Amino acid sequence: MKKNTIKCLSSLCLLMAFQANAAWLEVTGKAPILESDSTARINALEDATYQAMLYSGADIASFNHIRPYLATEKEEYQFSGNSIRHVMVLKQQKKSGNMYVTARIDVYPSANSCHKNQYKKGILLGEFDLISPQHASMGSIYQIGDDFTSLLQRQIQRKSQSFVVSGVTQVPIRPGQPTVMTMLAEDNDAQYIVNGQITDLTSTLDQKFIRDDQVNRQFAATLQVIDGKTGDILFQNNYREIAEWPFAKTSQVDTKSARFWQSTYGQAVQRISRNMMLDLETALSCRTSLPEVVNVHNNTVQINAGRIHGVNRGDQLQLWHSAGFIDPMGIARNRMVQTDITLTVERIYEKSTELSVDQANLANSIQPGDLLTKQIDR
Repeated sequence: MKKNTIKCLSSLCLLMAFQANAAWLEVTGKAPILESDSTARINALEDATYQAMLYSGADIASFNHIRPYLATEKEEYQFSGNSIRHVMVLKQQKKSGNMYVTARIDVYPSANSCHKNQYKKGILLGEFDLISPQHASMGSIYQIGDDFTSLLQRQIQRKSQSFVVSGVTQVPIRPGQPTVMTMLAEDNDAQYIVNGQITDLTSTLDQKFIRDDQVNRQFAATLQVIDGKTGDILFQNNYREIAEWPFAKTSQVDTKSARFWQSTYGQAVQRISRNMMLDLETALSCRTSLPEVVNVHNNTVQINAGRIHGVNRGDQLQLWHSAGFIDPMGIARNRMVQTDITLTVERIYEKSTELSVDQANLANSIQPGDLLTKQIDR
């Protein structure tokens, strides 16, 4: 065993041991108890597993593959073909309305994970609208759409291994207008457009707690991902959580306050934003990142990816010519043709990079709109 360390992060304490390229971590996950102890146990165990993967650098895109198995209540879980190989539940306890689950988790991070072989892909985030504003009347949380958009933006910026947020737009996202969507993505250097809607904020009185007048409230939302190059819808999903609403019915709740986000309801909303980010990782992390040529001057080429996307000095990229055309039906057909031209990263900025053309005699054939792919060392 090479190294043992103890690391505490907020409510989580991780006891870590490293051997070769593997690590085992002792992690405590936390989840509020609402529907049942078993549901709270599942959420706490998921929380512990996710934190272990995130901290160890494992591929979080594979987290969704093991989540269904964690829903089965047992003491040990074994997996193959995943960064997580073994989960052993060591302790489970209830305290102050929360469930705490401590587990030993064996992690085997892979050097061949997609996020390690690709640059981060740009996402343009659209505003999450309230489908039924009247649902927000209790607590006057009419700004929850804006605040949830900001929450998802922070979730992606801080936790995502495969994406960066290129911007947040108030322009309506209309999948039925693919040409407009591709122009919007191009204007924001985004490979994907992500948006959704908040569909349900209704509340119910829990009969089991009638004396305490406990109110449970829904939070349901949709998510859709649009390809910024074609305007096609790539992914859609629905999300729903129910949690205790701990505020007085007549109060006005500030959805920007720590009091709201640290409440049981605020934690449930945060869990949905995390699940959205994880679904993006699962669905899109292995899709090729496609930096685009934005300027050519002699033997120097500038692209719209930089330091925040993970570009490093000395990286080598392959050039693809854009050869799109309009078919006889008037439909735009995107087509890319691989070339023998390679480029090397020379100078890196925050959101752009300058490269030199390795075959200087072919530099004149490069034009704005051409795409590049990162060459992977084998």
